[in-house]
Amino acid sequence: MNAKNRRIGFSFAWNGIKEVFLSEFNFRLHTISALFVLLTGFYFRLATLEWAFIILSIGMVLITETMNTAIEKMVDYMKPEIHPTAKVIKDIAAGSVLLATITAGLIGLVIFIPKVIELW
Repeated sequence: MNAKNRRIGFSFAWNGIKEVFLSEFNFRLHTISALFVLLTGFYFRLATLEWAFIILSIGMVLITETMNTAIEKMVDYMKPEIHPTAKVIKDIAAGSVLLATITAGLIGLVIFIPKVIELW
């Protein structure tokens, strides 16, 4: 793959991220939450391993939200009318976002609660 093709591929990927950001409230909410967590991490001067868990958690949530959006849009395109199987597919995709978000939240609590307690 030459440099031009890589730029084109990156452009398509970036357009996809912009589309999700502009069209999906939950993605914007997760992005704002991620920025808050990152700023909080800087405030508490997280250790390298803590940063690794935070970054992986944020990535996991944003990736699952992006994949959920892609799946929902594909199902809507393939089956515009309401269909029970389409609903199940969408629910499963949304469930993956919920699991990722709960996992990220628990990781955040494990990292930040001891630091907040130290402030008292």
